[in-house]
Formats: sequence, structure tokens, C-alpha cells
Amino acid sequence: MAAAQAERVAPLLKALADPVRLRLLSLVASHEGGEACVCDLNEAFDLSQPTISHHLKVLHQSGLLERSKRGVWVYYKVEANVLDSLGKLISSAGA
Repeated sequence: MAAAQAERVAPLLKALADPVRLRLLSLVASHEGGEACVCDLNEAFDLSQPTISHHLKVLHQSGLLERSKRGVWVYYKVEANVLDSLGKLISSAGA
């Protein structure tokens, strides 16, 4: 792996290294329509809403989630191209 590629991938892996963030990404990806409101995600965790929002912010800043605000709610959607590229990179590393 080239140094530049490692620099791009490391923040993604770091964001996914937390079990809560990994679960959040999975919940968003498997939610109906591939998009989930933060209000739908809070129920899956025994954590405060600000803590969930922090984890979602980290996933968004790393490029793994996109977000859109609708009224008072924020909706999250997986950045499929980023996740697909990460999956291809990981599978090619073992080849």
C-alpha cells in the first residue's frame, strides 16, 4: 500500500474501530431506504443522545456517512462509494 493511500484509509479505519460507531454504521446501512434519523438510532443504545450524535459526527467527518437536516432532525446515509472503496482495498490487501 502506498503512503498516500494509507493516509486516506487510516481515518476511516480509526472511525470504524469503535464498537458504537461500527454498530451505528451498520444500523444506518440496514435501515429501510438506507437512511436513518438520529431519533431512530438512539433507541438501539444505552447512551445519551449527545453521545450518539458525537459518534455520528465522527463517522460523518471521516466520510463514511452523509447527513441532511430536515426540520429539527438529522438523517444519515452511508457513503456507499467510500465503503465500497474501503472494502475493495481490504480485499486486495489479502491477495
